[in-house]
Amino acid sequence: QVQLVESGGGLVQTGGSLRLSCVASGLTFRSMYAMGWFRQAPGKEREFVAAINWSGGSTTYADSVKGRVTVARDNAKNTVSLQMNSLKPEDTAVYYCAARLARPTATWDYWGQGTQVTVSS
Repeated sequence: QVQLVESGGGLVQTGGSLRLSCVASGLTFRSMYAMGWFRQAPGKEREFVAAINWSGGSTTYADSVKGRVTVARDNAKNTVSLQMNSLKPEDTAVYYCAARLARPTATWDYWGQGTQVTVSS
């Protein structure tokens, strides 16, 4: 059974920084899982934020966060992080960690419970 647990959310002022972490159990880097971050603001659809491949050598970012966010993983610790800088009120959302197999047709099958990020103006 795969479990993903996010942490690091909180309240921060505009321009501040937060580092979100996700600890995965039930999978390892040898399982070749890609890891991703998504977010959902009140009244809005869940949207993609960032992803990193199984080796950590390739990352993808949404245009809305590119240049302000860095995703990284530590396969030895089964963790993935999302470093967020220069935060804006529009970044306010519940942030979710997700995992999928590193295959061309794989979907995001595993999700964490989410962690709240609130950016005040």
